[in-house]
Amino acid sequence: MKKLVVGLGNPGRKYKHSKHNIGFMAIDHYAKTNQVSMKVKTSFNAEIAEKGDLILVKPLTYMNLSGIAVRKIIDFYQIDIDQILVIYDDVDLPFGKLRLRYQGGAGGHNGIKSIIEHLGSQIFNRIRFGIDKSDKIDMKDYVLSKFSKVELKELEDILIDIDRVIDDFKEDISFNDIMTKYN
Repeated sequence: MKKLVVGLGNPGRKYKHSKHNIGFMAIDHYAKTNQVSMKVKTSFNAEIAEKGDLILVKPLTYMNLSGIAVRKIIDFYQIDIDQILVIYDDVDLPFGKLRLRYQGGAGGHNGIKSIIEHLGSQIFNRIRFGIDKSDKIDMKDYVLSKFSKVELKELEDILIDIDRVIDDFKEDISFNDIMTKYN
């Protein structure tokens, strides 16, 4: 059974290392660790890599339209909605905190809002990656800002944890068990 792991972010060098692109960073880290190459597939508006039954995806539609690419991919590969895992940033969690869920609303995240809209469901697996928030910087500017040097040092270990979640997901471990293990 095919499984889909989607990392949310914005394409382009301008956004490459921004906090909002943690989903892209997680997919790139997993692909590099597992020696698979991401390839642009214009028919899906996404970068994709396949490793057996696992499909890694970075939508190239920009964050707010992520659902368009996700819908195209699940339709083409006939992926069940419970076989989807989405990785994205969350300003309501402290930096580096991972929170796994299998359903819920968008919580103000436009990428998740787009996916919910295009799937017609709020029930899909997620990894929320805490990026914290700032009282001093406008939210839009904050999420598009770069990680600090201190955050970058911690990021590698957190990305390794996300790799482990993806591996468990790939191995058909129930998402409830995965949530228990990592939450």
